[in-house]
Amino acid sequence: MFFDPRTDGMKPAPFNHSIFTSLVVPRPIGWISTIDIDGVVNLAPFSYFNAIAADPPCLMYCPNGPKKGTTEPKDSLSNAEMTKEFVFNLCSHDLREKLNKTARHEPRGEDEMEKAGLTPARSVNVKPPRVADAPIALECKYLGTVRLPQSSSGSENNMVLGQVIGIHVRDEVITKGTIDISKIRPIARLGGLDYSVLEPENVFTMERPD
Repeated sequence: MFFDPRTDGMKPAPFNHSIFTSLVVPRPIGWISTIDIDGVVNLAPFSYFNAIAADPPCLMYCPNGPKKGTTEPKDSLSNAEMTKEFVFNLCSHDLREKLNKTARHEPRGEDEMEKAGLTPARSVNVKPPRVADAPIALECKYLGTVRLPQSSSGSENNMVLGQVIGIHVRDEVITKGTIDISKIRPIARLGGLDYSVLEPENVFTMERPD
């Protein structure tokens, strides 16, 4: 089948729900920690997230729409724009339940890291803390926000860009000079409420043709 989302929306027949998140899978999860100008920590997961450049290393995440029940931007957007810093924390399978707790919509000024029972760890080059139990954390300086086309309801869509200026890798996930996926088991988003986990038996290698 073919449909045009500009005229048909994202759930034309025979679909009974919006299917866009089922079309681009799996999606890595950006578990983003920021702080506000008063030093209050915010931690939230975003599945519209990815690495976008290697040299210098850069990544992006999309805190789309307003805070639930308000017209205010999400804390992960306003904090990054105000303080010019944020941290990406990689979520392993064993942290999945705590990650899900940080997806809860909390009032501004609430510390999601504390509420989820996570331990903050001091960053080196930025002020926002990282998740101590995360196997990998990337400290980022804010580069800018790209304003994307508004949603059909008129809410803002935003893409936050950052340059990685500090990298934390737990020693136990390094094997023979490389990152050992079997020791991380990162999770990813699928469509709807579904997630996946990357298991070592599902990893394969292909040589580049050039």
